[in-house]
Amino acid sequence: MAQVDSHDDHIGHDHAGHDHESHDHSGHDHGAGGHHHGPSADTPFSFAFGVGIFLNLSFVIAEAAGGFWGHSSALLSDAGHNLGDVLGLGLAWGSGRMALRPARGRYTYGFKSLTIQASLLNALFLYTALGIILWETIGHLRHPEPVNGKLVMVLAGAGILINGVTAWLFRRGQKGDVNVRGAYLHMLTDAVVSAGVVVGGAIVYFTGWQWVDTVIAFALLGVIAYGSWGLLTETLQLSLNAVPVGVDLEEVRTFLLGQPGVLQLHDLHIWPLSTTHTALSVHLVRPREDDNAFLEYLQQALQKEFKIDHSTVQIEHESPIPGAHGVCD
Repeated sequence: MAQVDSHDDHIGHDHAGHDHESHDHSGHDHGAGGHHHGPSADTPFSFAFGVGIFLNLSFVIAEAAGGFWGHSSALLSDAGHNLGDVLGLGLAWGSGRMALRPARGRYTYGFKSLTIQASLLNALFLYTALGIILWETIGHLRHPEPVNGKLVMVLAGAGILINGVTAWLFRRGQKGDVNVRGAYLHMLTDAVVSAGVVVGGAIVYFTGWQWVDTVIAFALLGVIAYGSWGLLTETLQLSLNAVPVGVDLEEVRTFLLGQPGVLQLHDLHIWPLSTTHTALSVHLVRPREDDNAFLEYLQQALQKEFKIDHSTVQIEHESPIPGAHGVCD
């Protein structure tokens, strides 16, 4: 029996509720598949996160104050959305830095899962903020007050500038890091939302149609709630150790069964270590051959084909297990 773990942090670990015996490290290959991490404290993107948080938090305060003073539900809706962005940036930055801390003591996986918990907390906070803003918007309908269209245009216009600058800070890394790309796309989306608020403010200012502000507020709340639903469901699934959305379980099973000499597989598990790291464990049944070379090749193939950067593979040379072909439990 041979076994290899593509990561060097774990010995005799238990993942996803599946018990394994202690590893035989004679077949280890450390780092052959490479590991992809989020932005660290010594990268330019740490600066981008810091600047983005400062700019957007300052804007949220100004926009919320302007929304209350100018009686604009649209501004308050946009302020709530941007507050969610600030929290998201802060959680992504903080959890990303914590995830870089090495495994120690009882934390045999380190702190990578904090990125999942941070994303789930962000989604829950966002929907809570949307509920509060919805209540405030309904209050404006019951007790309408004149909307300061000029103030709405000025503040929302500033939002276009701030979100555009923040997106520009992340532009260089958005193709190579999913966290940076998420921040980049989110800031671009916010700039478009702010542009919509500017248009609404202009309509109120030039036509006096006060109801337009409320209509835009409800539209923004609906768009934000709809667009964030995927974030909530995906992070909830990740927190339950579900197979990450970007990995097809059946494709991985078919891929493994198609490898040279593999007769059967069982105990296939795929789960997230973080929002950017995926782990796999599996038992493969194959004839006695050069297991070390096969395992090294398989580790690199899983990284290349499925971005699975932590794989634990156990080779069994016993006779095939009846009924185990392609079974995942």
